[in-house]
Amino acid sequence: MGHENRYGADMDDARTWDERLAWAYGLISKDPAERAVALDRLVSARKATEEALDEFNRVLVAVQEQGAERPYEVPALRAAQEEYLRVRGRSLPDGVWGDYDYEDLLSWPGLPYSLLFLEWEARYPEEWTRHAKAWGTKEGLIRELAVDAAGRDPVVRGKLIDLVELVVRRAYRCKDREYVRVARVVDGVDGQSLRVRLEAARRSENPWARLHAGYVLWMLDRPEVPNSRLVWRTWLADTRQ
Repeated sequence: MGHENRYGADMDDARTWDERLAWAYGLISKDPAERAVALDRLVSARKATEEALDEFNRVLVAVQEQGAERPYEVPALRAAQEEYLRVRGRSLPDGVWGDYDYEDLLSWPGLPYSLLFLEWEARYPEEWTRHAKAWGTKEGLIRELAVDAAGRDPVVRGKLIDLVELVVRRAYRCKDREYVRVARVVDGVDGQSLRVRLEAARRSENPWARLHAGYVLWMLDRPEVPNSRLVWRTWLADTRQ
């Protein structure tokens, strides 16, 4: 696991992840009051992250002005950097940013929070956009989760199926097309459960659901077809003829 560079060696365990981010489960609560509390916590966390970054930059400029040849070896700058990383790890999307250097996705303690971040965007897109919009992080997490290991685990597979269904039943949002990757992984392990939901969406009264679910089902039947923008546009044009 390679998270030592982001949060320090002691950050790479489930208990510490929970201590940092367990409050974020309130973001996906059905209770508006619970979500409001979590959103307030997020606003405070993001403000603290910005302040810590400002302090790091201030110290960096000061160290450079002093002519330090190796500024990142200066204790004051190292301390400021460590504080920034510590504070950043307690916020979203910052807490799930970075390179995921691990051998087994299912053993990574940050996995539940990656799923949480995506579920929040899927269930409450307006709140997600207002408080933590990060399209690149969304895309990166989806791609990280679209692996065989995720499809084989029953708990993770269930979460991924839920996400695909949530996404196809709403108006298209940036990077939603990436979920085809996830659908293909899940389909390869337990396709029946996913396909039943997609077929129900395709037959629903929701025009977005009919369109999106139809495309995903079409792609599942053609695993060799790349999930490109051109393919999507061509399929869409053919569908509307």
